[in-house]
Amino acid sequence: MTKFMDVHHGMQGITKDQLTSAHRADLAIEREEGVHFERAWADPKSGTVYCLSEAPSADAVKRIHERAGHPVDEVHQVPLEIS
Repeated sequence: MTKFMDVHHGMQGITKDQLTSAHRADLAIEREEGVHFERAWADPKSGTVYCLSEAPSADAVKRIHERAGHPVDEVHQVPLEIS
């Protein structure tokens, strides 16, 4: 599967609890699209949220986020990774 980093804008003031709740909403339905959300990060000041996932396509990532109630603004394929 391919890794994707998606970006949400306009979430100023997001709290850790809100981020956790949004992430759990994604996890609850991710298998329906063959997606696995690995991690999420947020910058409450700028209102930017980042999510790392493995998925069959960017469209699958978009569909899960839309269904979970927080549509994504950008989805970027991550073709190269080091650890």
